[in-house]
Amino acid sequence: MANVKTNKKTQEKKATDKPVLIDFKKPEYYLNRQLSLLEFNWRVLQQARDNSIPLLERLRFLCIFSTNMDEFFEIRVAGLQQKVELGAQHNEPDNTSPKQILKRISQRAHDLVDEQYQLLNSILDENLADENIRFVRRTQWNSCMDSWLKDYFDNELLPIISPLALDPAHPFPRILNKSLHFIVSLKGKDAFGRNSGLAIVQIPRALPRIIQLPHEECDCGPDDFVFLSSVVHAYVGSLFPGMNVKGCYQFRVTRNSDLYVDEEEIDDLLRAVEGELGSRRYGDAVRLEAAHDCPDAICNYLLDKFELSEQDLYKVEGPVNVNRLNEVYDLISRPELKYKPFVPAIPSKVTLKSDIFESIRKQDILLHHPYESFAPVVDFIRQAANDPNVLAIKQTLYRTGPSSAVVNALVKAAKLGKEVTVVVELRARFDEQANISLAAKLQEAGAHVVYGVVGYKTHAKMLLVIRRETQHLRQYAHLGTGNYHSRTARLYTDYGFFTSNKKICEDANRVFHQLTSMGQTKNLNKLLQSPFTLQDTLEAKIERERQHAAQGKDGRIIIKLNSLVDSEMISALYQASSDGVKIDLIIRGMCSLRPGIPGVSENIKVTSIIGRFLEHDRVVYFKNDEKPEVFISSADWMERNLYHRVEIATPIENKVLQDRIINELEYYLLDNTHAWIMNSDGVYTQAAPENGKEAFVSQEKFLEDLAESS
Repeated sequence: MANVKTNKKTQEKKATDKPVLIDFKKPEYYLNRQLSLLEFNWRVLQQARDNSIPLLERLRFLCIFSTNMDEFFEIRVAGLQQKVELGAQHNEPDNTSPKQILKRISQRAHDLVDEQYQLLNSILDENLADENIRFVRRTQWNSCMDSWLKDYFDNELLPIISPLALDPAHPFPRILNKSLHFIVSLKGKDAFGRNSGLAIVQIPRALPRIIQLPHEECDCGPDDFVFLSSVVHAYVGSLFPGMNVKGCYQFRVTRNSDLYVDEEEIDDLLRAVEGELGSRRYGDAVRLEAAHDCPDAICNYLLDKFELSEQDLYKVEGPVNVNRLNEVYDLISRPELKYKPFVPAIPSKVTLKSDIFESIRKQDILLHHPYESFAPVVDFIRQAANDPNVLAIKQTLYRTGPSSAVVNALVKAAKLGKEVTVVVELRARFDEQANISLAAKLQEAGAHVVYGVVGYKTHAKMLLVIRRETQHLRQYAHLGTGNYHSRTARLYTDYGFFTSNKKICEDANRVFHQLTSMGQTKNLNKLLQSPFTLQDTLEAKIERERQHAAQGKDGRIIIKLNSLVDSEMISALYQASSDGVKIDLIIRGMCSLRPGIPGVSENIKVTSIIGRFLEHDRVVYFKNDEKPEVFISSADWMERNLYHRVEIATPIENKVLQDRIINELEYYLLDNTHAWIMNSDGVYTQAAPENGKEAFVSQEKFLEDLAESS
């Protein structure tokens, strides 16, 4: 079998001993990917506990955890529930059935949610109060607050809220995904003399969930806030005149938000995606969040309506959507409670006043965002749009954000008569509607827009400019690890690479031709592409490193990814480790590989960096017997990226840039503050300075070395 090999160490035993074959696909060698993702969310949650992080940033991490958990249930849990309904059994390397995974997820997720609200109510609330930032509960309102909030309810809420009594003429309503609702228990006769029972109150999403009190009118501090849910609780009786409110309980339901497009039946991907977007808001329910004091009878009633079980119920003491506390961050101007601002540097090689094409002709250019500015990328497209010598621009777009400067430059280029081709991925999760809109905008300007390949998301990050210079055409490329999104370029770490290398640019053009013509691509010179050459080539390079180690040479691999779950790649890493290759994995999120297994992965170390910026770049380094190879890539090592998406990996062959990337990878491995080290059981331990050593934070080192002070 391909994944079974002889462990070299066992061959050193007596000659009479038979070598032991190691099956690198044993289920016990793999961690479950979904549970691993939950542990990543736990590491994010711990940032809210970290006193070394500015207070309002800690509140933000609490909100990020909330958003992460929403998506986890909308996509991951929803997918597992569908598998259970279809009767699916074991299909993960750890040999755990979907039903078993769901049970373990429920146990762990309940613990995490309890910790989240304990952090909010017992730690952050007190820390914020010490800074005169208060969430004022109903029991703490003074008469001035009560009067102002009653007016707010009457004038801002009452006119737009439509309470719905539940009776045969008013059946239980369709509840919008992740929207705030209240279930109200009533007593007394309604307007038509009937006994009242239950009612539903839906709160429009347009309403703020946090209300900042006017301190002069309310006799309170300038940074005092009230939850919208508290206001509804206090005055909900106004919605039901003549009846008595016995109880009012907030709840929120999370639904399956993954789009399903039958790729064998569709003939128009755009219309198919548009048709599915509406159903996302009312997919199957996967989680119910309810107030901690909601009676069991009402909880059971809601569970029955949403066809959920008790393990899907999460009772919370606080707002059901903690993410809306993000509003507080923007409402408070307290720089000392936030991260110190910085200005992304613009390297002298690509100053915005320079001819960027001349700069790229002189040498390859590497940018490390967010420490270095994304502006040169936008300027590259703008110069291309305005340059009369530029004949064509080709680009992939996965996520771009609203009012994108990148899209605006492409629109201008098309209007000026340049050949503009854009591969828009309509199925970029939660950005589908935005991508449909930008595709229409580009088409109206005269650009050629294609929607990738049915069945294979286009996740590659490529931008190609074809320019006439003297008597020939020259191509310029930008290839990166992140999206062409100006906002996330300030929040995510990514590499962007400019080159006019003929072979790399020719490869990029061949990939574009493949995406538009669907023709078979000739062998690429430099780029690796999934679903064709990426996985096989990487596995071959891992095997080459293993052979070096088996020959007594210094085998060394460093891999930085968002996720590592593909069993074929993990098996290859296990094989290399068992023959002595030293492997460092810097994996932010999901990691199914277990380090430290004797004879299997004892030469592998797994580190996760959780800090101010979301670690998003994918980088691979092979020592290759002192002839190093470095690749930056759009692809994580997951089945979907390696076999079911269009991805690319770009070699960095310039020695100076190679050395820079290798050094920056080593910085991550030196981090002794924001690094989390995985134990062999999958549990992570936060690193800490030892023996009087100074704290070293990789992201702060990059800010110091690369960015400018504000």
